[in-house]
Formats: sequence, structure tokens, C-alpha cells
Amino acid sequence: MLIKNIKALDVRNGKILEKVDIYIKDNLIEKIGQNLDIEDEKIIDGSDKLAVPAFINSHTHLGMSLLRNYADDYKLKEWLEDKIWPIEAKLTPDDIYIGTLLSMVEMIKSGTATFCDMYYEMDRVAEATEKSGLRGMLTRGLGDLMGPPSPEERFADMRNLYKNYDGKANGRIKIFPGPHAIYTSTDKFLKDTISIVKECGNRVHIHLSETEGEVEDALRDRKMTPIEFCDSIGFLDQPTIAAHCTHITDKEIDLVKDKEFYPVYNPTSNLKLASGFTPVKKMLDKGIKVCLGTDGDSSNNNLNMVEEIHIASIVNKAVEKDATAVKAIEVLKMATINAAEAFGINSGEIKEGKLADITLFNLNSINFTPKNNLISALCYSASSEDVDTLIVDGKLLMENRKLLTLDEKEIIKKAQEAMDSILQR
Repeated sequence: MLIKNIKALDVRNGKILEKVDIYIKDNLIEKIGQNLDIEDEKIIDGSDKLAVPAFINSHTHLGMSLLRNYADDYKLKEWLEDKIWPIEAKLTPDDIYIGTLLSMVEMIKSGTATFCDMYYEMDRVAEATEKSGLRGMLTRGLGDLMGPPSPEERFADMRNLYKNYDGKANGRIKIFPGPHAIYTSTDKFLKDTISIVKECGNRVHIHLSETEGEVEDALRDRKMTPIEFCDSIGFLDQPTIAAHCTHITDKEIDLVKDKEFYPVYNPTSNLKLASGFTPVKKMLDKGIKVCLGTDGDSSNNNLNMVEEIHIASIVNKAVEKDATAVKAIEVLKMATINAAEAFGINSGEIKEGKLADITLFNLNSINFTPKNNLISALCYSASSEDVDTLIVDGKLLMENRKLLTLDEKEIIKKAQEAMDSILQR
């Protein structure tokens, strides 16, 4: 595939490359230059388009799209225990499969190539990932205080998932454990999880310090904050994708700054559930590679990374009372190269030798007119409707806003039928 005469975001150096050609061979970016003399059966005219490293949604729960707008305006504990967990118990593997596909349609249409999912029935999520063409970091939700199945069954399921799907779909699928949180797990379970992490993927995905109540409970029950507790048992010795970290302390920031610790900022979910304001600037100032995620469709209530980038770009300015805090390019790094490092994948940049995961934005739109500062435009004015084309692993998943791997109308129909059935169970 050859993309001709396009503007491209150099996210690492914070600049826009003008009128370049991008040659993709197999699943890699092989050559970037001007006026490349290469013959290829697929040529994309990049005039009036901007190539951006395809976004990485670092924390979500894809199967929960069926629960979008089902239970809102509740506090997190009440929302989870009284509303979400009871209806989740009614979900079948087929429900989760169609909910996942619905989420994937949404992600493709908003320029996301890679996601990190924490849920269950993850074999069905893997099937959907193969079908969609997306890149999936799949983490089996774990915990022993959430009811059945037993800890032994959960660990067995995790091992089988890793054995059957890690590295599948041309390497697009990675599998590693996702213990839900310290408040849904006993100390023994969390310690046992460490050995599973070492067996399966050598990475871990967990909710940490999402609410003040979680921190207060940890101080009462474990005499330490959630992050301090995880460090005390050796949990943070593995690369850790830590969702939320809304209430991470200055002491904890110093504790994790030299570890492979990747906080995932979820601004919309944090705002909607009134969880608080993540101290993003403090973490960035200490060199911590903050990532960006939408959280699930039931707590956001969408998976639109363009919107998430917009909110992430403005919230901290108000919180810090500083219009220079958390600049646009820093947020774009959260959604691209920071996350690629967190997951150990060779993407996140438009650079020779990197995986060909590229989003093309239509610059001939109201949101990008006039074309003053395109980095600012991506964060402050762009819409998901401006996403024209998505390339993942060197393959077109959407071109000219037309989905090529998934049937949007059929998925919407089946998703509505699934939710209607769930409400009658």
C-alpha cells in the first residue's frame, strides 16, 4: 500500500511532516519519503488528509457496550454492586461477543487500532478481534470476592486463554491477566496472581486508586494505600497497566516513577462517576508514561478516543488553573507511543520499521478549517466524523468511512436484540 502526498504527525517530536509518501509492505511501514517511485496495487491519495499513529485505547470493557445508558447517575459502588454486576450475571458468551463487535465498530470509526480489554468470556473477545482486524490486548478479569467461578477455575481459564490465543491473528492478540482490583480480591488471591502473570504474558492490568473510598478502605484494612499494598507484595515488579490512578499520592508517584508502571487516564469516566481528577501533570513531570483510555461503554458512555483526547486535553488545565498544563502533544503521546511502550508493541509512531497502524483524518472539514495548527486541531476541534480511513497491521479496516471487516447494520440489529433478551431474563 502506498499513501501519496500526505501530511503526517511526528508524535515523538511534536511536528507535522509535509507532503510525504508512506509505503507499507506486509504489516510494516517500510519507507517514508517524498515522491517515492514505488509501484503498488493499492495507492491512496493523501491530499487533504493527515496521517496519525492509530490510537490505543488502554483501558476498556468491550462487552459492556450492551449496557450503554442502562444505569447512570449512580455512585461507583452502588453502580457496580446494585446495577452492573447483577445484569452482567445474565450475559451469555454470545451477548459478550456481539457487545464486543458493537464496541469494535465504534473504535474503528473513531480511529482506534489497539485496545486493552478487561472482561470475561475472553475467548469470544479474541474471536471478535480476529474478525475485526483490530489489535487486542486481552486481559481476563480476575478476583475471588465477586462470586463464582472459583479462584482455581478463574486461573485455569486464564491459562487456557493464554495457551489458545496469545500471539494469534498474526500477532495482533496479546493475552495477560487482569485482576479487577484489590477490593475484589483477597491478599492470597493477589499474591497467587503474581505467579499467573509470570506464566501468562508477564504484564498485568488492574484498577488502582480509582476512588477516595477505595483508598480509605485500603488504609483501614491493609494499613497501606492500594498502590503501596501492591508494591509490598511484589505485584508492581511486572509491567503494570494501572487503570485510573485518580487518587495516586505524591509519595506513590515517587514510588512508581522508576518502575514499568503505566497509569491509564480515563477522564470521561472519572468525571461521570465523580471519581475525582487524576494528577496527570504531576506524573508527567516525574517522567511517568501516562496512557489514555475510555473505560467501558457503561461508564463513559462511548469508546470515542477522539472525544477522550479532547477531554483529556482540557480538564487538567482547569484543575491546575494553568492553561499551559498537559499540552496537546502530551495527550497525543498518551494515546499513541506511551501506550505502545506500556503494551510492548512496535507501534505508536509513523516511522520506518513500525507496525502499519495508521489513522487518516479528512482535513477538508469544518473542524480542521483553517489549517492553522493541526496538533491543536486533533485535540481541541477534531471529531470522530473526521476519521476517514483506518489501517491496522497493514490492512484497511475502514476506507472513506466505509467499514471493510464488519457489518455495522447487522451488528447494531443483533446488539439491540441481545439487550432486549437480557432484560427479559
